[in-house]
Amino acid sequence: MNLDEHPRALIQNIGDVELSYLEYEGHGETVLLLHATGFLPWLWHPIARTLSGSCRVIAPYFCDHRRADPEKGGLNWMVLAQDLKIFCDRLALEAPVLVGHSMGGTVITIAAGIFGLKPKGIVLIEPIFLPEDFYRTQIRVDDHPLASKSIRRRDHWDNADEARAYLRARELFKNWDEEMLDLYIRFGLKTEETGGLRLACSPSREAALFMGGMHYDPWPILPAVQCPVLIVEGGESENRQFIDLKKALTLFARGSYRLVEGAGHLIPMERPRETTEIITAFCRQIQG
Repeated sequence: MNLDEHPRALIQNIGDVELSYLEYEGHGETVLLLHATGFLPWLWHPIARTLSGSCRVIAPYFCDHRRADPEKGGLNWMVLAQDLKIFCDRLALEAPVLVGHSMGGTVITIAAGIFGLKPKGIVLIEPIFLPEDFYRTQIRVDDHPLASKSIRRRDHWDNADEARAYLRARELFKNWDEEMLDLYIRFGLKTEETGGLRLACSPSREAALFMGGMHYDPWPILPAVQCPVLIVEGGESENRQFIDLKKALTLFARGSYRLVEGAGHLIPMERPRETTEIITAFCRQIQG
């Protein structure tokens, strides 16, 4: 694992709570990277490390800054979107390029469409735009296809080797880049006082985030996002069965599309170099 150009780990007060984030100092425009549900800013490191050669890179952590009960609706993504807007205001980020993966993509879209965040451009990697009927359905954690799995996720291992063997055997992690898996084990697991390693983003918190995505239908606000938007989709993503990103493309005022052949939903973790190239090319395109 290469931790060259180590970022600064910082905290920003956004009013009633504090948000932790990584900052990669660099010249030029600011690129903000927002992670997927249950993951963490360090999983952007191989990408941010390269981008920081020509950009300032900010990667906030949206997991544990607010408490929420998954059985009581979880953590509303509208709240997260407003938190993101305040965070950008407090850091005086003017016209940043916003890159969001999965949950991060949806939160960015809501922040731009509802809360007045004005990015220079947006890259949405496998954003969660569920079928509209889904947002009108009241379901419990046990009925949610993702929250029901996450709340039962194994979250403790005796050591890093055991964690690595377990994760590599799981479908979700089997195609990850080796450095990405190293980063997940080093920063996504925390050492327990009694010994062993435990997930930093607990199963309950992850489930609360999944449930929070049910509260607001983002489809009506897509036309309100006026900046250039690039949608990136994995050719082998299971989400293609129920998330219509081609439909979303037609609703953005200035939308474009990129298919990553052979990749699943976790494109940044599986294809960090290609993800970096996609973001870099997009930044050059909107500058020109």
